[in-house]
Amino acid sequence: LGLLASLPNLKLIVGLGAGADHILADPALPARVPILRLVDPYMTDSMSEYVVWQVLRLHRQDLDYLAQQRAGIWREREQKNAAERSVGILGFGTLGQDAGKKLKALGFAVAGWSRAAKTVAGFATMSGAEGLDALLGRSEILVCLLPLTPATVGILDARLFARLPSGAGLVNAGRGSHLVEADLVAALDSGRLSAAVLDVFRDEPLPPGHPFWAHPRIIVTPHIAAETHPPTAAPILVEAISRFEAGLPLDTLIDPARGY
Repeated sequence: LGLLASLPNLKLIVGLGAGADHILADPALPARVPILRLVDPYMTDSMSEYVVWQVLRLHRQDLDYLAQQRAGIWREREQKNAAERSVGILGFGTLGQDAGKKLKALGFAVAGWSRAAKTVAGFATMSGAEGLDALLGRSEILVCLLPLTPATVGILDARLFARLPSGAGLVNAGRGSHLVEADLVAALDSGRLSAAVLDVFRDEPLPPGHPFWAHPRIIVTPHIAAETHPPTAAPILVEAISRFEAGLPLDTLIDPARGY
């Protein structure tokens, strides 16, 4: 924090990821210096791979079958078809829409929610407080891909979990601060939620002894959903910097007022 303010000739801030919350959190962030976020098709594909992987794990009851394996139990569980499983995506921008298309190709009933109303061909889209209630009420598996802003800190809390169908599953690949950790544990222990897959955490690396490590209904991955890939990211950033230097418009600039 404070490093950017020490650079008197700073003209452009170039982020190396899709999110900019770590940059905007700097209280000394220079005003009026544009901030560029990375939009890399490789990262989009990687995030979609992760979301599809984890939704399938929840859909096909992977945790239950792993527990049966450890206990030496051979038991077939009742299984829905993908078309009978509703998936809701919080954050229906570039990442959310791509993941939604790939889930839809597998037959899942996908809907997306975003802060502002938008129309996306082939999808039910919702926005605002009323739209959030509607999305949650239909989401047997909820995927969080939201940007982290003051409005989304702690959004994954007991109040939100109570609006999901009983036994719903959660995938959080957004930011750790979206989640109220104690509320998740309580929701899982009570059966309100059936399982959670978490790739992001308030404290990273996840500290030894944290209850998430050993919880039987939580899958932990070490923030690997969509890592920056230098061979594809570098040419995209070079092109964006060249456009900036030439005075050409850029469509990947962060709006500090929105937080993304």
